Order: sequence, then structure tokens, then C-alpha cells
Amino acid sequence: MTKRVGVLLTKRVVDASVPRNDRYYVWDSLLPGFGLRVEKSGAKTFIVRYRAEGGGRTAAQRFVTVGRFGPLTPEQARKQAKTILGSVANGEDPADERRAKRAEMRMSGLIDFYEEEGCFVQRGKRQGAPMKPMTKRFTMGRLRNHVVPLLGHKRVTEINPGDIERFARDVAAGKTARDEKAGPRARIIVRGGEGMAAKVVRDLSAVYSFAMRREIVSRNPCLTAAVRKTGGVRERFLTLEEVARLGAALDELEQEGANPKALNIARLWALTGCRRNEIAGLKWSEVNLTEGLLILDDTKTGKSVRPLGTAAIAILASIDRQEGSVFVFPAERGDGYFQGVKPIWARAIEKAKLKGVTPHTLRHTMGSTAISTGEAMALTGSILGHSNPRSTAIYAHVQTDPSRRAANRVTEKIAAALAGKPSDHSAPKDEPKDNHVQSG
Repeated sequence: MTKRVGVLLTKRVVDASVPRNDRYYVWDSLLPGFGLRVEKSGAKTFIVRYRAEGGGRTAAQRFVTVGRFGPLTPEQARKQAKTILGSVANGEDPADERRAKRAEMRMSGLIDFYEEEGCFVQRGKRQGAPMKPMTKRFTMGRLRNHVVPLLGHKRVTEINPGDIERFARDVAAGKTARDEKAGPRARIIVRGGEGMAAKVVRDLSAVYSFAMRREIVSRNPCLTAAVRKTGGVRERFLTLEEVARLGAALDELEQEGANPKALNIARLWALTGCRRNEIAGLKWSEVNLTEGLLILDDTKTGKSVRPLGTAAIAILASIDRQEGSVFVFPAERGDGYFQGVKPIWARAIEKAKLKGVTPHTLRHTMGSTAISTGEAMALTGSILGHSNPRSTAIYAHVQTDPSRRAANRVTEKIAAALAGKPSDHSAPKDEPKDNHVQSG
């Protein structure tokens, strides 16, 4: 058998260890058993590999995590690895000891561990890329605001499906909801409800899946708990009459001197079907007015190309670029993008008497209007930039010209309603009166 040759693990060597298609190891030439694990995501972790004392070459190899590169230097990690290997030489089994200790872990501790090492997107049974910063912030916020208060004191190995069901009922009933001041200009608002309960159980299931991969637990109690899933949630969308009321409210706010950035952002939400920050944080480099496209660099589902209707192009073409800023809607102060839409949006929906309507409602409105107008599913997906893997294969061959024409046909109706004009196209006779659709 060929002896494995290592390399002295230094900062330069670790920095040069780039991610590959699969996880791999770099073993230290100075301390046998000490190595670096490099994940597909680029995460780099120092580890120790050993065989339990007395087992010889037939004993199973065991691995102990020393720590992440960054917080630990190679020299610090090697020093800790020596201590671990020394305990093995004395007949101890650090992996078993750590596993036993983790079996006593409380849920609050597991959530801390998940935030440190588990916040990755799952692709089936495989670990994908790290969560995007905003996704991670919202996920950890839900876990800390709902799971920790209700289950944080429990041992993770003792929580059963019944506990998960009670937890979901408590979140749905609003037991974790709160609204409190967190500073001079900040508040902490935590909402409950059935939708939130379903989301948090989904997050908690991901935490348990992570714990199973790390051999902290042997089962995921969320999988067998009788908890309502989010897949059947009915999503709100606006009728064209409601869009007209929103348009009139935005026009009224414009007459009152409301910030034009906020008003244009709101109108573009309606005319593009884009997500909130895809428009608020839009960069000029992502706008192609000649081709009538938004080429978004980093959306919820990665890079995405969206066709623009004529009305949306007209708004973007009317905006003057601010020198020194990359953003279409630059911040009033500083280098970021404009974030003052929320109060103006609240005033708009109050004027329009559209209680509970959010910017995301306009995304559903775009989809529902497209379908009710008779647009094909593939073209509707192209307009919205859907991420369903099965749909992606369908969308892949959709050319930008037909999808732009579809965007024009759909946004003509929405633009006319925003402007308070009658639409040239009537809705299909068999259009359902119930203004909700099933989310997929």
C-alpha cells in the first residue's frame, strides 16, 4: 500500500486549498493524523483522524473536528490536535466522548452550532452552497425568536413528534409573538400564526437533519409530526380593480410630495413581478433597456434574466443616474440603496384600503394576471424567474423575444390599472371570482 505523503500545513497552504467538486483532505506532514478538510462550499476545517486504542488496523477510523480555519491558525490547530492525539495514546476515545456530550446538548446549543456550521442549502441529501446572508438572517431569526423560547431548554435527543406538534400550535396561537422597542429607532416585531408555524417547523427540520449528519441525534422528529405544511398556503393577489386603487393611491402620494424613489420602486414591483430587494437594490449594471431585460446578478435562486414590459422600461428610462452610485435607487445618505419605501408603502395601502397587502402580493398579482390572460406557464415562469428545477428545463428554451412580448401583454393590463385607465382586454369569462391562488 502506498504511503500517503502530506504537506506541512501552513497558512499559505491552507489559503491555496481551493474547493473542488467533492470534499477532500490535506494531511499534515509534521503531525500524523492532523489534517485539513475542504468542503465543496469552500469551508475549511482542521480535523484529527485516528483509530481507537486497541483496535489496530481493523478498527474503524474516527474523526474529531478541531475547528474552522480563520478563528484558528494552522499552528493553533496543530497544538490542539496534539492534545487530542495524546488522549488517544492514553486509551481515551475523544470522538465517543464528544458524541456522548452532544447527546446532552440542549436545543439552544444546537441552534448555536447550526448557525456556526450548518447554514447551507440542502440539495436532496447533499449539502449545497452556504445560505445567502439575508436567508441566513431570517432563518436564524425565526429559530431564535420561536424555537429557543419554547424548546431551547430541552435536550435535543428527548424532543419527540408530540413536542413538535405542541410547538407548532403554540407558534400558531401567537405565544412567541412580541413587539418591543430595541433602540432609539428600532423595534423587534415577532409574528406568530399558522404560516409562521409551518416555516419554523421547516427550519427546525433542517436543524435536525444537520444534527443527524453530525451524529448528534439518530432521528428527525419533525418528519413524523402532524404539522400543516406550507405547500398548500393560499396566496393573496390583487384584482385589477384593486391594482387601480393602488395606482390612484401612489399618484395621490406623488401629488403630496412623497419620495419619488419609493413610488417608482412600488410601481416597478407591480410591473415586473420582482421580489422586494430585486427592485429596491437594483443596479444599473443589471438593467438593459435596449433589450428590455433585467439581468439580476444575485437573486434568491442565483443569476436571473427577467423580461421587461414597455411600462417598466418607461419608468427606468425616466430615472436619472446619480453620479458615484451603482444603484438605480441610491440611498439618501451613504453608499447603499434606498431603504425608505416601508412608510410610504404603508401609507399607499392604507389609502387604497388594501389591508395586509405586501410588496410580495404584487409578485403573485403578476403571476395570476399572466395565467388569467392566457399566457403559457413557461412564459409566466420566464417573467417571474421561477426556480422550480423541473420548470427550469422548460424555461431554458424560451427565447427573450416571446417572453418580452408576454411581459408586454401582461403588464399592459397592470399598467392601465395603475394609471386608472380601462383595460383593452377583458378577463376570461370563466375567471374565478375568488382572488386567491394555490402556491406551488
